Order: sequence, then C-alpha cells, then structure tokens
Amino acid sequence: MTAMLGSGRSQCLKALEGIYLTRALDEKMSKLVRQNKGGTFHLSSLGHEMIGVLCGQALEAGKDWAFPYYRDRAFAVGFGVDLKEMIAAFLTRDIPHHSGGRMMPEHFSHKGMNLPCQSSVVGSQFLQAAGVAKGLQLTQREGVVYVSGGDGSTSQGDFHEMLNFAALHKLPLIVVIQDNGWAISVPVKDQTAGGSITNMASSYEGVEVFDVDGCDYEKVTTALGSAKARGEGGKGPSVIVAKVPRLGPHSSSDDPKRYKEGAIQSEEEARDPIPRFENWIQEMGLASENDLEALRRDCFERVEAASLEAEEIPFPKAEDCATHVFKPSVEKAVAESESISTEDAVVMVDALNRSLIEEMERDSGIVVFGQDVARGKGGVFGVTRELTAQFGEDRCFNTPLAESTIVGLAIGLSLVEPIKPVAEVQFADYVWTGINQLFNELSSFHYRSNGEWNCPIVLRMPYGGYIQGGPYHSQSIEAFLAHCPGLKVVIPSNSADAARLLKGAIADPNPVVFLEHKALYRQRVFSARTPTGPEESLPLGKANIVRSGADVTFVGYGMMIFMASEVAARLAGEGI
Repeated sequence: MTAMLGSGRSQCLKALEGIYLTRALDEKMSKLVRQNKGGTFHLSSLGHEMIGVLCGQALEAGKDWAFPYYRDRAFAVGFGVDLKEMIAAFLTRDIPHHSGGRMMPEHFSHKGMNLPCQSSVVGSQFLQAAGVAKGLQLTQREGVVYVSGGDGSTSQGDFHEMLNFAALHKLPLIVVIQDNGWAISVPVKDQTAGGSITNMASSYEGVEVFDVDGCDYEKVTTALGSAKARGEGGKGPSVIVAKVPRLGPHSSSDDPKRYKEGAIQSEEEARDPIPRFENWIQEMGLASENDLEALRRDCFERVEAASLEAEEIPFPKAEDCATHVFKPSVEKAVAESESISTEDAVVMVDALNRSLIEEMERDSGIVVFGQDVARGKGGVFGVTRELTAQFGEDRCFNTPLAESTIVGLAIGLSLVEPIKPVAEVQFADYVWTGINQLFNELSSFHYRSNGEWNCPIVLRMPYGGYIQGGPYHSQSIEAFLAHCPGLKVVIPSNSADAARLLKGAIADPNPVVFLEHKALYRQRVFSARTPTGPEESLPLGKANIVRSGADVTFVGYGMMIFMASEVAARLAGEGI
C-alpha cells in the first residue's frame, strides 16, 4: 500500500477500514480456535489496531521493509497482506507465503512484499531489521525499515544492541514499541527501570524518540510522518513508543483476570481505539453513523468470505515436512589436492586473506565485518588485513563487541540482494552470546519460510587449542554446531583446502560456519601448501582422501588431519 499520512476523508476511512478488518479477523480467529479447524493458538491484537494499521499504510510494500512482531496483525492488514492468506496461515494451511503452515500464527513472511520470515523469539527481529537497513544504506536504495515489538521486548539485549548500531550508522529504521503495559502478566513497573521506555530509548545519542497515544489518529500519523521523513532523509533511526490498551488476553492460553484487577480492565476498555476513532470521524464531519455501519458490515463480511476460502485450502503434506532444510547449491568442479609444502608454500592465514581478496574483487556484493576486522588491525590473526584499504569502509567495517549484533546483522544484510555477508566472530568461544541469532534464527530461516527466503552467509571463527589459550580461547565447538539442522560447518586442514573451501562457502546459498584452527594458521610442516588459483574452489560436503591404504582408516578434520597423518606415517614405517 502507498503512504497514507493525513486527515482527509479518504485517508481516515481507509484507516478505519483496516482497523475494522483487524477487529473482524481477531473475532473470527478466536472462533476458529474453538471450532478446531486448524489453528489452535490465537494471539489477541485487540486495542493495538490503530497503531498497527497506520504503520502499515504509511509504508510501501516492495520498497520499504517490515519486521512486525507477533501481536502486529494490524500492521499486516495495513501493509496489504491478503486476508485469505492470513487466515490460511492461522489455520496452518499449505500456502505459498507466511511459512506454508510450518509456523505459529502471525509469523508473517512474503518476499515480494519485503516481509522477511518472523519467529517466536521476543526481540530477535530488531538486529535483523538493522541489518536490512544497513543493506539499504550500502546499496543506496530508497526505503525505510519498520520493526515492532511489545514493551516486554525492550528488556532484551538485542533491542539495545540494535539501537546502538542503528545510531552509529544513522540507519533508515523506524522502531515502533506497542506499549500496552504488560509482558503477559508482568507490568511495566516490574519490567523497566523508571517505568519509561521513552526515557530509556532517549538515552541513545542519535535516536529520535516519539512518545504518543497509540489510539490517537492525529498524534500517530504526525509521529509516523516525522519518523519516515527522518529515515528517508538519512537522519537516522526513530523510536515511536505508542501507548495502547491490551483489551484481550495475551493469547488463547491466558486468563488476564488472574493478574489484572477489574478497575484496570475497565480503564483499558475505555481506551478502545475503535469508538474513539469513530467519534472523532463523526465530529470532524467525515462520515455519518450509517456510513460507518456500512463500512463495518462490509469488513466483517469480507473476513467471513476470506475465511471460507481459506478453510478450503489443504494442509501441508506430511512427506514434505523435511523439505527446505537447505537451499540446493550448484556444485562446481572439484579442484585437485595440492602437494604438501614446497619452497613457495603459503600458510593458512595468508591463503585465507588472499582468497577473501580474490572473492571481493570478483563479487562486489561481498561485505566483511566483525570485531577488529577493519583498517590497520585486519583481525587479531590478520586474516582480513588490507581489506579496508583495498575495498573501503563500506565493504570491510568493524562492529561493536557484540556477537548477537554480528550474527543478527548478517541475517538482515543477507536478505538484501546482492549482499553476501562474510562475518567474523573473533573467537569461537564467544559465539554463545549470539547463539540465539545463529541457532533459533539463521539456521532455520530457509526452512520456516518454506523455501521463500535464504541467507547466504559465511560466519568465520578461529577455534581450537594448542596456543595456551585456556578455557576461553581454546574451545572446539564444531560438534555442537554440526548438530543444528540448516547450518553447514567447514573445517579445513591446510592452506590450499582453506582457500578453496572458503570460496565454496561463499558460493553456497546457505549459512556456513567456517572454523579455522588457530594452531594451523601459521603451521608449515603440514598445513602450508602451494598457492591456489583465483578460480579454484571446492564444493561443500565432499571427503578428501589424504593418504590411501589397505589396513586402517582414519577419519578426521582440521588439526586432527595433521595428527592422523603423523600416525599414518609412523604406522607405514611399521608395514601397516
């Protein structure tokens, strides 16, 4: 939908139409749960209709991007999501968008609308939205990125990491916090120090904060207009804190009477945005009660018709439940293995650096980022040295010391074609603070979007011991990572394989964790090999026979290949 900001008759009635549709959807979905027609869990958006609809109608699908949270059904209506598909997704039916029945309700996903696949994890969307906003900035595209959350989500670290990064880079980001005062049963006084999300967000330099009544049409549209102009003008991010009532339960599994006193519920009901907006429209002379009743009836009838159509859509086939774990990759010819070190051999750290340079020269979409990777430092081990000098700050830049930022940013960036993130976590030991973005978000993105989205990301991490690093600079985490569906794990044992496999990882359309053993970075006895050509690469998932024999089989990877080769040589001396 095109931008809708103003108080003319058509704009106001368009907003009211979206609000009526959202209310009708809420009531219909609540009934469908009781009728057991597919959906078994209902999230109420009662009271949130105005802020969501107005935000959706202020943006342009296909140009702007959106990361709505689970109670933002109203945004989806305003943004133009098809009613039949919304209900079909709620009923877990086999549709081309919104996960095709794989996710819970309100996990919207539509690539043509720039609506990335959403998840259930509170606050995980914030850093991904910042990544898309950074992608728009890098590719010099028009548009802003919308991301919403409830008041409880502002307690998540990702919310604060997002504000910090967005302010640092002046990103075209509009953050809307729909503050209904409750995180399920936890009131804001137990959630937020000082009780003010506005004050908290205002502490970030470079972030403009708007505190509004989310049920007041004029105040919301004014704030949205300012926030959108700020984002489009390169002025940086905005946060809109919209106070709204939560008129229903948290979900169909919740009973608010157990924690909300009757007086609180009565006060919230008096703030219902629908009668307030209806009264305002009539006071302004924009429509009569008959006009409003006709519009209301039409909206409820449209939802009923959409529901009947959605109920006819079949459920997903059971045999398709394991599809889209990975996006199919195109294999290239396998390069021949190089002989062990010669006079012109290069060590692994240099081979990786050369491979990155060659790939960045070949593909202008490759972007390298992480802690200490840029400028003169070039990574603590030197793998990314000279990249900033050769390709500029836009293609090799430092991030804050925050692993969740690094992984979440990579997810968002990878959604903006033709960007291919090659991110670095400085030590594998410290990826755990980003593990939610890695495991809950990145690994399942292709699967839970039913194949609609993919994330071509390479996440490089030094790992392993033998450098006197103690328990926090020596961890080998590959077994943990390899058991996560949707992730590919690569561990080279020599410089030639490292260079080729890195190119293969970059070419792969799936997320790849590229582990580099620290003890092999500058090891020459086994790991150093002759330089590889710029076009040489290795596909992922192919075993390499290092040494042929007839009696014993050793299977290994990384540093263990070096050790196994030493054992094999010793056994060969004994005739085995």
